Amino acid sequence: MTISLRKGIGAVLVTFLIGWGALGQVLELQEQLISIFESASPAVVYITVRGTTVDIFMRPVPFEGSGSGFLFDSSGHIVTNYHVIENADEITVAFDDVVCCQAELVGTDPSTDLAVIRVEPIGLPDPLTLADSDRLRVGQFVIAIGNPFGLNQTMTFGIVSALERTIQSPDGRFVGEAIQTDASVNPGNSGGPLLDLDGRVVGVTSQIISPVRASAGVAFAISSNTVARVIPSLIATGSYPHAYLGISGFGLTPGILQLFRDDGIPVPAEDGILVTSVFEDGPADLAGIRAGSKWVEVGGVDVLIGGDVIVAINDQPIVSITELVFFLDTETVVGDTIQLTILREGEILTIPAVLQERPIEE
Repeated sequence: MTISLRKGIGAVLVTFLIGWGALGQVLELQEQLISIFESASPAVVYITVRGTTVDIFMRPVPFEGSGSGFLFDSSGHIVTNYHVIENADEITVAFDDVVCCQAELVGTDPSTDLAVIRVEPIGLPDPLTLADSDRLRVGQFVIAIGNPFGLNQTMTFGIVSALERTIQSPDGRFVGEAIQTDASVNPGNSGGPLLDLDGRVVGVTSQIISPVRASAGVAFAISSNTVARVIPSLIATGSYPHAYLGISGFGLTPGILQLFRDDGIPVPAEDGILVTSVFEDGPADLAGIRAGSKWVEVGGVDVLIGGDVIVAINDQPIVSITELVFFLDTETVVGDTIQLTILREGEILTIPAVLQERPIEE
């Protein structure tokens, strides 16, 4: 057998290392990646924003930023990250190298770091389609397309490194179901699509962990199932109604329980969420959930004890406030009646509560 000179020394080396059969598979994968880029990249946009913020002296300061997004439907709706367009007064969209037009802001949800903007649906490419992110597996190949450091139409390739990660959202809350990937993601990639080998969107690239504010092999994307849940509401109403129980408290972790024991305070329960306060007229308040009533010092911090301990929702064990928020976001909608399993003065009770929409200030 001979090797075409067109393949070059690199192909010779690859052939030597992995053999003829595997080389064919590698070249097939290469052609698949090329095809995905050629098919998907026309729907990936370069977003430029201009606006005004304030400095440390509360003086107005103009700013300019950029990010990525992708065409969601044939009506001109584009999905991006909330933090890409946050505080923007002017949003400009470019498809490939061509500046298309000014975009209007349609809706935002800081709690999931998602936003929708819109351009006129004239001469647009085909929109991207969403995959079912629940079907992702660690080790699966993924592709990121975006505009890192202003370099538009950049494609990187990697794997799903982990699933169901928790990342912080712009409003200080948390996003669950996040996808971790080692595909190179840098500033400017935010809002761009993370794709599977069928060219479908499995996530929206959002954050990185890096000591140098550049790719260190740990990036996160908002899952496509979160996108599928939130974006239609942003398009229809401009916002997403998060279900709300109306409590504050903390999880009874082994570390917290040890602090109780060290300070000689009776342990409220072996796990669950100790309710410290209940918001007036919220679902928990209307259901009769009891808040803490006695201040004690635990580990040098004053806390309220004596309240109910929530141990499960709809028979699903809940051990932290983060788990509670994720459960409400992913398993319920506003108006649902949930069954709270609580521990009260040593007795297990089941109490129904009707979920409300989370107030903006909460």
